[in-house]
Amino acid sequence: MTGTETPRDTPAGPPGESPALRPRPAGRPRTTPSRPDGAGPVVDCGVYVAGRRQEPVDPHDALTQAVEQGGFVWLGIYAPTEEELGAIAEHYGLHPLAVEDAVYAHQRPKLEGYDDDLFMVLKTATYVEHDRLTATSEVVETGEVMVFLGAHYVITVRHGEHGGLADLRQSLEEQPDLLCLGPSAVLYAVADHVVDAFVDVASAVEDDVDELEASVFSDRRTDDIGRLYQLKRELMSLRRAVSPLEVPLQRLAERRTPAVPEAMRSYFRDVQDHAIRVRDQVAGLDELLTSILQASLARTSQADNEDMRKISAWAGIIAVPTAIAGIYGMNFEFMPELRWRYGYPLVLLVIVTACVLLYRGFKRNGWL
Repeated sequence: MTGTETPRDTPAGPPGESPALRPRPAGRPRTTPSRPDGAGPVVDCGVYVAGRRQEPVDPHDALTQAVEQGGFVWLGIYAPTEEELGAIAEHYGLHPLAVEDAVYAHQRPKLEGYDDDLFMVLKTATYVEHDRLTATSEVVETGEVMVFLGAHYVITVRHGEHGGLADLRQSLEEQPDLLCLGPSAVLYAVADHVVDAFVDVASAVEDDVDELEASVFSDRRTDDIGRLYQLKRELMSLRRAVSPLEVPLQRLAERRTPAVPEAMRSYFRDVQDHAIRVRDQVAGLDELLTSILQASLARTSQADNEDMRKISAWAGIIAVPTAIAGIYGMNFEFMPELRWRYGYPLVLLVIVTACVLLYRGFKRNGWL
């Protein structure tokens, strides 16, 4: 699913400021694109009780209402600063190490436990459309989604232009039976959404691999080495996002975790199975690209050898008239047949005969 999360009807704070967070300090470096001017990091906040979303609530009061009603709050955040996320962390009691990871991003997919709470990092990926793959084409664009999970809250922190969760939230709200299982249902849905995106990206990359394979083994001579290296680099980004995800999902599926009820473990087992299949598909594509690259290098080497043989064959043919002309061009006074009437046409006949014989010999041996 694509798109970006859009704010719902939550009470507005002061102009140009998020209702829950302080404004961004000037000059702080950011690893993801800046938000629109005046936009806060909170893109959506909802309280869910018995699988149903409640009336719009102020983010300041969301956790209190969720605890009082026996539900949970889902807070969606986009590219927060350290100060912005710090304000939320203090309110929800988030661990400072997890908060640091969520702010600066560029994390490896992982799952960490802090008391009864969980913190999970997932890499997102999307396929970048292009008319033709080149040696500089961007094929896979990655981002990150971090999930804080507690007994009465789930906080999703997103970095990157893609991987919006608005459609996912809407889809989940149409499944109250799943939301009844608590915050871990949101974690499952986010993980499933990310892995499904991996499947789509891997399928699209496979089309690029097929195109390169057809180009390498076509009858025409093409220079595909640069494109092959670029696609391998882009595929490596996808592999780094997919491969480490297996261990966190296995932990959620097989180990007892306070934040994840028993009923949710089968859901995570299904996501783990999909992730393993994508991992195998990506590994297979990488091996296939390696084989295609080796074949391309072999064909290039073979083509160079063929060119060298042709050049050598023509050089051998040209050497005959060059040698004869060089001998009779030395201008010595006493040379055999120098003043013979038929010497000139005989030399020409010898040259043509020798060249024809050499040409036929090289042609028969595949050098021409």
